[in-house]
Amino acid sequence: MKQASRFEKIAARCWNLLNEGKPFTPIFVAGTMTIYHAADWMGGSWGWMLGLAAALPLFVIYYVYDYPLFLRNYLWIPYVVFLIVWSFADASLLLLASGLYFFFTVFFWGTLYYHLRIGTSWWNFTRFWKLVLKNSDSTSGNAQEQLPKCFLLLSVWEYASQQIDQGAALAPLCGALWLFAAGVWLFSWILHRNLFDWQPEIIPTYTNNVPSPTVPISDKVYVIVIDGMRKDRFEAANAPFLKRLRAQGTEFAQMETVYPARTVVCFTSMLTGTYPFEHGIRSNMVWKLGAKVETIFDSLRKIGKTGRLLGIAHLVDSFGDDVETVTAVMPNDLADRYIIERAKRIVEEQNPDLLVVQLIATDQTGHSRGVLYDEYIEKIEEADALIAEFVGWLEERGELERATLIVCADHGQADGIGGHGHLDEGERYVPFFLYGPAIEAGKRVDEKKSLVSLAPTIAYLLGAPYPSHSRGPVLIEAMRKKGGER
Repeated sequence: MKQASRFEKIAARCWNLLNEGKPFTPIFVAGTMTIYHAADWMGGSWGWMLGLAAALPLFVIYYVYDYPLFLRNYLWIPYVVFLIVWSFADASLLLLASGLYFFFTVFFWGTLYYHLRIGTSWWNFTRFWKLVLKNSDSTSGNAQEQLPKCFLLLSVWEYASQQIDQGAALAPLCGALWLFAAGVWLFSWILHRNLFDWQPEIIPTYTNNVPSPTVPISDKVYVIVIDGMRKDRFEAANAPFLKRLRAQGTEFAQMETVYPARTVVCFTSMLTGTYPFEHGIRSNMVWKLGAKVETIFDSLRKIGKTGRLLGIAHLVDSFGDDVETVTAVMPNDLADRYIIERAKRIVEEQNPDLLVVQLIATDQTGHSRGVLYDEYIEKIEEADALIAEFVGWLEERGELERATLIVCADHGQADGIGGHGHLDEGERYVPFFLYGPAIEAGKRVDEKKSLVSLAPTIAYLLGAPYPSHSRGPVLIEAMRKKGGER
């Protein structure tokens, strides 16, 4: 299986500029205005650009505030206020913006992009438009968040441009619209402070529920992350191997992901043991490469052990050379098969003490076809069969005699385009269970836990120091007591 090329890594970062909602909004608005005023700039007239000065504060406000889930309904209030106070609406501009938006999301992203990258049908737009309208995540595909934001930004910019063309002075014009922006900022601040109350609680202390280990209790740890596997859909799937593994090990039934539940954010929290405010990875769009704190791979190096992460190119942005990349440009039906074959090769050639494997087909199916359809269930069932094969292969090689298996998802997926980020229904709690000779058998823990416990738990199993900023408690409930004591 091919590794992600340098070109693919750069292309993935460029794609994130359009995929993540925060950078998309200003790029889309600026692009729409450029097209709308094409005749002007082709004729050498750039006066319409002066109107941007009046809209700049709103760009900043809408970059800072996401308006997640139901809060997006409030985005129409500032726009209605603008319509009433300034009595300005350019129907041609708004129709152009709507057309460009749905062309980008439904045809460019949902059809062309997925067809070229993972082989989705050319007819995917016949379903994708419905997914975009329902989508609630933090990407550009969140129509109910993006459209009112873009409408207001375009309207303010165009209004200011027309006023300037008619001879209005720039300073008083900006003054009035900046005062309006101040009101939008206050409105946003009050809403988010009082209504945005569903983020997971931050664990206030560093890992201290058990002393830092000096002796390993497992020789190897294998972590298999089924990216985007929604918990209720896993229960609905026919996945006999994983469910038997869960029954014979320890399950954490209330395992909570982090906020925002974006893939690179979640993996970074899982493998550093802390949250975005500390490790610095706040979305899939990584502006500065590398986690700001120690990872589990750093901890293992301190005691002469090795760890590898097998995953897509995005993860390099956080973990650098600790990632064995796989290309994400391949038919989705073959992706997980190739990843498992690559995992076997890593075991044969490097035999690391820790191997983290990211299976991507379930997540990609959720994004391209939605999570409430049979295709999504089928991908979970395929992952079950592939993991059964991989574990059987490890057993034949004698790799599991003193090893621990951990199976989990990094986040769930919501309705719509399998979105994840704002913790809508289906995103928050993920499957999570451990299996092995050091793990309690047939145990279920119903207490709420966090994925930030993964890194310190791996460190505990392998006898390594906890990563420097690890906050998650070790999942000590899963550890088999000496002498069979429970």
